[in-house]
Amino acid sequence: MTEENNAQTGTVLRGQVKWFDPAKGFGFVVADSGGPDILLHANVLRNFGQGSVADGAGIEIIVQETTRGMQATEVLSIDPPAEGEVEPGENGAAPDLSEAGPVEPARVKWFDKGKGFGFANVFGRPDDVFIHVEVLRRSGLADLQPGEAICLRVIDGKRGRMAAVVTAWDSVVQGKDE
Repeated sequence: MTEENNAQTGTVLRGQVKWFDPAKGFGFVVADSGGPDILLHANVLRNFGQGSVADGAGIEIIVQETTRGMQATEVLSIDPPAEGEVEPGENGAAPDLSEAGPVEPARVKWFDKGKGFGFANVFGRPDDVFIHVEVLRRSGLADLQPGEAICLRVIDGKRGRMAAVVTAWDSVVQGKDE
């Protein structure tokens, strides 16, 4: 990755999320070009339209040197972690996206990262949609908050409707999704 310097906005870097904790409100990025860890604050991530990001996700950010070290000032893009970088879970098999429906707006009912799953409601539909933590990680997210607006691609599973892809609402609205 080439670094680009811009006096007004900082340096553009590409790297990977080392870890991010939504409860603490921050995490760190490791640049592909090396160097010290880069602080990623929750507010910077929220300005991109996401409340969390999965460990190991690829990320392009604008950074600036501060008195406390390197800090991300803007997120430009996020790519889900590579399949080999995601820890296999109980339902770790990737869903068949050819069976997934179109992108639908939804709201998180609840999500418990410790339990590894949660549920959302698609607008205009009465049934809940199951969201497994592995699907969330493959989608580049680490956690969801109750009431958070998201978009889902859903498949019909043995026990009902299941999320195959989860995206931040803003990424779809702004045309950042496929």
